[in-house]
Parts: sequence; structure tokens; C-alpha cells
Amino acid sequence: MIKVGCCGFPGGMKKYFQEFSLVEVQKTFYSPPKVETAQRWRTHAGEGFEFTLKAWQLITHPASSPTYRKAGINVEDREKYGFFRPTEEVFSAWERTREIAEALEASVVVFQCPPRFTQSEEHISNLKSFFGSIERGSFTFALELRSPWDRELLGELCEELKLVHCVDPLQEEPVTSGFAYFRLHGSYEGGRINYRHRYSDEELKAVLKKAMEYDTAYVLFNNIYMGEDARRFLELLKQH
Repeated sequence: MIKVGCCGFPGGMKKYFQEFSLVEVQKTFYSPPKVETAQRWRTHAGEGFEFTLKAWQLITHPASSPTYRKAGINVEDREKYGFFRPTEEVFSAWERTREIAEALEASVVVFQCPPRFTQSEEHISNLKSFFGSIERGSFTFALELRSPWDRELLGELCEELKLVHCVDPLQEEPVTSGFAYFRLHGSYEGGRINYRHRYSDEELKAVLKKAMEYDTAYVLFNNIYMGEDARRFLELLKQH
């Protein structure tokens, strides 16, 4: 089973609901909407439409992250936020995320980590504390790392904590199997992401080939041309 969508609503929500059956909500990362707003989205999407979402950045990103400024978030005790720290602030941020996920009837929650979330004893301990403590409900948890981790260690962590290793399949193989969650950001140039990249037919075929190796694969486009590329990928999928 291969599911296709975008990270956000290119072209507007109403049109998107007509064209796709899956979306990854981005607003929850910057500043979660009201529960009533999420419930309204769920109603407008209609039966059969599936939501996934990004966890609030207060869980994953430190207060020094520029994404806090982008969201207009100012916090006190800045050292208590991000990196899955075992603090009341981080756990409260999860409860807010969970509320929205439940209102959307979301299937997957994505925890996107910043490059500074490197492999360290502290960060490993934080992961174990966080995922070992929170109320998981029926959600699948996907972990996207943006710094190099030892693959064997990461595989053991994902198995222990019941996490799906989220990757760009054109850049990296996930350490987990069976269930895949792919996020396609664009091309990588000099260690930086070029979100303006348009995927070639060959690249889309390569993604499809990777996705077909899994029992279930979610393919989410997150580049500037995500709507266009997702439609092309859907057409390619229909041919198979």
C-alpha cells in the first residue's frame, strides 16, 4: 500500500481535499491550531481522507531555533525546551500535539529533529525518557533525524521505542522495515536542501521502486513544487 500527499496544502485546502487523500499538517509544528479548528478540517476533508502531522517544535527544537521566531514564540527558561528534554514544558507540548492529532484522527505523528540533535548520551536518554513516558494512543510515531547517527544504534532505538525511521529515500535507507514514511524535500547541494528542486521522472520512478519494498509506504512531498510532483507521482503509481 502506497499513500501519497504533500506537507501542507498547495493550491488551498478545499482544492487539495478534492485531489488528494493524504496530507501532513505543518501548522502543528509552528503553532498548533485550536482543537475546534482541527475538528473543522477533519469534517471538511470528508470520509476516507487521512491526516498525519508534525509534532510541535517545543518538543524537538531548542528555543534558539529560528523557527521559534518565525512562529512568534517567546518562552522563558529557554533551556527547558526542545531535544525531547524530560521537562514539564516538553511533555505539555506533547499533550497539545496529541489533542490536535486526536481531533484530526491522525494516523502518524512526525518528530522532525534539527541538525543539532546529534547522537549523544544525553539525547539518547531524552528519547528513551520521552517515548517511554507519553501516552501514545493509536498513533504511529515517525522520527526524522538531520544529523548522522550510527545505523545499528538507531535501529535498536527504533525497535525499543517503536519508532519508524523517517527518511528521504533518495538520500538514505531507513533502519526500520515493513512501514515506511518518506519525506521528499528536494535536492541536496553542499549539505543544504534546495527546496526549489523539481523531481525528474527518473527520480520519481526511483522513489516508487523504494516504496514498493514496504508493506505500507507514505510518500510526502515537501518541496516548492510539491503539488505538481505529487500529482505526477500519483499518475506514475496508477501505471503500476
